[in-house]
Amino acid sequence: MKREAEDSRSRAKTKNKNKTKNKTKNKTETKTEAEIETAGISIDPRALEVCVRCGTCRSVCPAFEVLGWESRNTRGRIMVAKALGEGLTPDASVLESLNTCTTCGICAASCPAGANPPEIVQEARKGLVSQGIMTEAQAGFRTKVAGSGNTFGEAGERLAWLSDAGAIKEKAEAVYFVGCLDSYRYPEVAAKTFRILKLFGVSLLREERCCGSPLIRTGSSAGKVMEENLRQIREMGAKTVVTGCAGCLSTLKRYYPPEFEVVSVPEFLAGRLSELGPRRLDLTVTYHDPCHLGRHAGVYDPPRNVIKAICRLVEMNRSREDARCCGGGGGVRAGYPDLSLQIAKLRLQDVPDGVDAIVSCCPLCIRNLSDAGAGAGAGIEVIDLIDLVARAIDPA
Repeated sequence: MKREAEDSRSRAKTKNKNKTKNKTKNKTETKTEAEIETAGISIDPRALEVCVRCGTCRSVCPAFEVLGWESRNTRGRIMVAKALGEGLTPDASVLESLNTCTTCGICAASCPAGANPPEIVQEARKGLVSQGIMTEAQAGFRTKVAGSGNTFGEAGERLAWLSDAGAIKEKAEAVYFVGCLDSYRYPEVAAKTFRILKLFGVSLLREERCCGSPLIRTGSSAGKVMEENLRQIREMGAKTVVTGCAGCLSTLKRYYPPEFEVVSVPEFLAGRLSELGPRRLDLTVTYHDPCHLGRHAGVYDPPRNVIKAICRLVEMNRSREDARCCGGGGGVRAGYPDLSLQIAKLRLQDVPDGVDAIVSCCPLCIRNLSDAGAGAGAGIEVIDLIDLVARAIDPA
């Protein structure tokens, strides 16, 4: 790793000597590798020194499992972050080291010393982004969210899936936070979720914006969209926010003021099974733990309780705290799609034989696992938990 850091310094010095004065910036104003001169980032040194370089993280890091480079695993990234704080000039290899992390948190869950590498990675990204040092994917998130309020840059109506606008109340004790993916890519899931949540008096935000998760994970500020969501939640007087997206859940819980309770759809439904009265289905399913619902938020039993009330559950070969990442988080799907899909394919190896479907509670996980080869064509569906619930409560 020391040699990699020295090589990075040497490459950056050579490029800076040959740099032309009239280099044109691209449309996103992202600095190119040749334009980067220095990057002083500020990370609490105590957070860095918790890592004792034992290498336990090497055995669990999803990116390292695919790429095999020391700088692409947790320990290596911490060393890169430390070197940046000491004056290392960032180049393309440094950006790739930091941005191939999915922030899944399996390293933190496995670390015997109690290090929190995802936090270190996010802080390092934030420090570089604040100086305009970022990848095209990182810049893309900023541009799309700023321009449209969603991560896709979609100009369409966010609530286009809603058939009855009159269902939105002016005041409500609880609101359903849909998220970008279900709003624009899985509108049928959004519709099913709201149809069920509405039975318990849950309403919607009229002008919901991205929760800010993609921006925060990739080093940008999410202040504007967060303030807009907060304003609406406060005006509605909501005391509970329910969401079906794991990324939204961890963001709303951690980065928003603690003015309201944040619960996932499986938590909300698990406490209301007697009222829902689902019937048994002749299905055998397995459950994929989303990283930001499981390791980051500690929600393991509620989705399993809902599934067991409806059909037979067979666990993945690696589950709960040890569950493999789907490869979609931390901006990796957008920035490194091939890596993202390779990680997802490894996760599919954990699917037990003889199951009819993979159930999850995160639209990004569902999309990445589907794109990696699961789905109807492979003989096994990847479905949202709400799809299972809807089948069990709708007329046969």
